[in-house]
Amino acid sequence: MIAANNARSTNNDPVETSESAPITGAANGGSSRIMRQFGSLFQPAVQRNDPAGYVEFGSISDPEAHSSRTLGTFAGVFCPVALSMFSALVFIRVGFIVGNAGLYVTLLQFVIAYVILLFTVSSVCAISTNGAVEGGGVYFMISRTLGPEFGGSIGTLFFLANVVGCGLAISGCAEGIIQNFGPTDGDDVGSIPDGRWWRFLYCSSINTFMLLVVLIGAEMFAKTSMMILGVVVVCLMSTYVSFLSMGPLQVAIPVENSLVQNATHKVMANYTGLSMTTLAENLYSHYGQDYTSDGNEVNFAVVFGVLFSGVTGIMAGANMSGELKNPSRSIPGGTLSAVLFTFLCYIALSVLMAATTSKFLLQNNFLFLGPINLWPTFVTIGILTATFSTGLSNLIGSSRVLEALAKDKVFGSFLNFVVRGTYKSNPIAAVIGSWVLVEAILLIGSLNTIAQINSVLFMLSYLATNLACLGIEITGAPNFRPTYKYFTWHTAFIGLIGTGVMMFVINPIYASSSVILCLLLVIALHLFSPASQGAQWGSISQALMFHQVRKYLLMLDSRKDHVKFWRPQMLLLVSSPRSCCPLIHFVNDMKKGGLYVVGHVKVGEFSDNDSSNDPTIEEYTQWLSLIDHMKVKAFVELTLSKSVREGIQHLIRISGMGAMKPNTIILGFYDEEQSKDFFEHENSPYKTAEFDDNGIKLFPYRRNGEQKTLLPTDYVQIIDDVLRMKKNICLCRHFHRLDKQMIARSVHIRYIDVWPVNIFEPKNEDPFDVVSQFMMQLACIINMLPVWKKLELRVFLCESETQPEPSSFQMNSAPFERPAEHRLSQLLKSLRISASIHQIPEWSKDMDFPRHRSILKQFTSKSDSNQVMTEENINRSKLYMQRVNQIIRDKSNATAVTFMYLPEPPKQSTIDYKEKCHHYLDLLTELTYDLPPTILVHGINTVTSTTL
Repeated sequence: MIAANNARSTNNDPVETSESAPITGAANGGSSRIMRQFGSLFQPAVQRNDPAGYVEFGSISDPEAHSSRTLGTFAGVFCPVALSMFSALVFIRVGFIVGNAGLYVTLLQFVIAYVILLFTVSSVCAISTNGAVEGGGVYFMISRTLGPEFGGSIGTLFFLANVVGCGLAISGCAEGIIQNFGPTDGDDVGSIPDGRWWRFLYCSSINTFMLLVVLIGAEMFAKTSMMILGVVVVCLMSTYVSFLSMGPLQVAIPVENSLVQNATHKVMANYTGLSMTTLAENLYSHYGQDYTSDGNEVNFAVVFGVLFSGVTGIMAGANMSGELKNPSRSIPGGTLSAVLFTFLCYIALSVLMAATTSKFLLQNNFLFLGPINLWPTFVTIGILTATFSTGLSNLIGSSRVLEALAKDKVFGSFLNFVVRGTYKSNPIAAVIGSWVLVEAILLIGSLNTIAQINSVLFMLSYLATNLACLGIEITGAPNFRPTYKYFTWHTAFIGLIGTGVMMFVINPIYASSSVILCLLLVIALHLFSPASQGAQWGSISQALMFHQVRKYLLMLDSRKDHVKFWRPQMLLLVSSPRSCCPLIHFVNDMKKGGLYVVGHVKVGEFSDNDSSNDPTIEEYTQWLSLIDHMKVKAFVELTLSKSVREGIQHLIRISGMGAMKPNTIILGFYDEEQSKDFFEHENSPYKTAEFDDNGIKLFPYRRNGEQKTLLPTDYVQIIDDVLRMKKNICLCRHFHRLDKQMIARSVHIRYIDVWPVNIFEPKNEDPFDVVSQFMMQLACIINMLPVWKKLELRVFLCESETQPEPSSFQMNSAPFERPAEHRLSQLLKSLRISASIHQIPEWSKDMDFPRHRSILKQFTSKSDSNQVMTEENINRSKLYMQRVNQIIRDKSNATAVTFMYLPEPPKQSTIDYKEKCHHYLDLLTELTYDLPPTILVHGINTVTSTTL
């Protein structure tokens, strides 16, 4: 379709792949559309009212955004983290842990938990000191590091973890209320009633009160957290003083403990005060039953799950990232100091409990701290304030994570109600949604059961945080430069392994369910989430792939190539994809897992460009969109050059990398056939309006009658250039007729044809040369694919010399095979190519090869003849090509694709080179006239192997 002077070319092949000039202005019409689509990505986050913007540092430089950040390290990080890590554990469940696991195992479990926390905090500190941290806390950090798919899935589970944590804290608060204001025995009158549904009512009331606080004064809670922490610390100090000063006494077992309590006898337990005997009794494990969960057996995993659930608050400070004045400084300092403070408090509390309280009391009264305290009211206040503040912090955190998920459109329009339900920067709808889910968690009832679910979900969040840091450290991304100096890949790896192992130690079922849910979310978000399609934040998967691909490309050595593992690596040169969609798809099938590059030459000079940028940069995005629309696995290479020929030379040299470079160049045919717009054609499977911008068509193509900018001589020189650069070449014609859908359902189209004869220099050895074997290799590759597999591969043997007739003995004894046919049959068998061989009787009867060979050789580069072509020889050669074409057409009624031998072009040193180029193209045009989709092939190197 790049033009030849041929009156018979009435139908146009749409593949103008080597003609580039008509689309030199393609980018001009598309640049405004591209800027509208992608321009918002380059605006500061504060201008888009998006806390998770592309330019994260934009919010820091904005005065209004900066004024909303009012919290420092102590109030904004230390207090929330310390309160969340105290939670219900400090006053309610440390006795349960020591009583069952013993002091040694308890100390070991605290060390394990805090080692995991310490390494996870190291990862959090690394991320938070590597750039500006916006609202959303750990979700923001993970999503901006791992990408929207992993970030969205982990963010969703972190949201659920906060919801479960809130339910855990509320259950602990209600348990403290029942212990202090509920019945102390079966006959008490005037106390609040107790029971499963009464407890659910109390929990729901606390949850509703938290809802009102968050709706009215969530910011006030953050600012008054210092006072709350002060109250909790005072209450905790009163407990330490009581352990040291209180003597032996009897403590009642709660009436709800049906394991040891009964209606006729009130069971009591001993508090001994400081005693070496008591300490010795509590040094080792004595696992019993949990009276709050219908007597379930307690073991190491259950105890660790309860313990870890109480220290999962290390992200509480990170969740306040949107309100911190300096997140990069406050999050590391405040979190690490809070972790150290709570660790020392827990260790001291465990040792004092083991030295003063009997095992029986520890296992059967989880709220014994009240009766043994010098001022019992302090314990009540401590339980209520610690659990209430933790629950409130989790409710606030979950609503902020849900708001961030909604603003990032991780779930598309599903969470739009959250964005619309925001009033004065308070996500009302997100808070109410979190409150509803907390209500559902409260139906579980048992605090220890909730604790295991809470631990697993938080551990999965910590695992993802460590994974994010480990991945980005391994990739060696130059922009990962955290100012926190104590982070290494070792800390992230230990944190990753620790959280992963302990998840399954706590509860294998909950852990497996969480991991499966996370993977399902990753897959769903990758396939359907608008955020993953937009790729606003970058994904660590891209960095990891870059790191691995670079490593393997360096290992891939072209000097070690072997013909057994050869595969086609295609460079398809395209002028306008509008007119060659079927060819783009066909080459994608023919690449057989090899490299596939779609190349385009833009004619012009860089100095003449009015824009300040390289014009190919603007077009590159359009071509990537084209690849997505075509659903082909291809790369795009664009170049700007003074001529198409020079640009193609550039593309052949620069395409690919290392040993992965194109070995086969594919061009459209040079003719005058009318192009077809597959983006507009009504019945086209490629129909789309994506590349139409307000009436301006991207990728314009040459209209019928428009003059070509590429001359026939240039086209032939391009073919010669490709061969001189030692690349295989394919010229494709009539691919506008290719319809894979019709091939798949048609019973009429049955064949893929191979004509391994050099029409310009025919001889019996043609089926066995490098070109013919390359041609059969490509046909075999196509025949291996699903749609094409149903077609039969046919090889046509064209013998030009008279063969001996079979004798009567040969005819009667066995099927007679001519020598050439036998050799071809043996070759196909050794190459494991399943194909039928067809003799062409007309070839030797009607075709006078010896008489035309001397004429045709004048067009090939092998000829040293400098004779001037005569008009008579030109006409005789065209007539000969027409006769060959007629024979091929007669055999192609049921053919899907035809592979033909491409003769070498004339030598450039010959006389009348331009005229010979015209005649060369004319003969190829006559040869392929009105055939099915046809590929003219010329191979350079051996690509088949008969050895194992």
